[in-house]
Amino acid sequence: MKIVIQRVKHASVSIGGEKISGIGKGLMVLVGVARDDTEADAVYLAAKTAAMRIFPDEAGVMNRSVVDAEGEVLSVSQFTLMASTRKGNRPSYIDAAGHELATHLYDLYSREVERLVGREVRKGVFGADMAVELINDGPVTIIVDSHNK
Repeated sequence: MKIVIQRVKHASVSIGGEKISGIGKGLMVLVGVARDDTEADAVYLAAKTAAMRIFPDEAGVMNRSVVDAEGEVLSVSQFTLMASTRKGNRPSYIDAAGHELATHLYDLYSREVERLVGREVRKGVFGADMAVELINDGPVTIIVDSHNK
């Protein structure tokens, strides 16, 4: 699994022009699932998300987690994170998980983040054509791959 964590001032997801989910200060996370991922990958990435120290402390040093900063989390499925660009210019998604595994691990990741953070994780709609809007704070963007521990 791969995630892209972005520290945001606010973020939202819309479908067909209608806002379906949103957060204020916190983390907007894109979640990609590969066909060889397991529940252990989802749990590992959830722990990383909750504990990632990318919010400033009193001295302005990135030393606080989303929990410490009392931030919110928006989780959005993103199969294109699994793109292979090794050959040619058209990405291949052969390594992306199928619908059943991907939805299971995306939901598990989101539930586990919710448990660790202690507040509701807002979500996009799996498989939908979504418009994601955000104001990246910093900007701070971190990529975490569960296969690179």
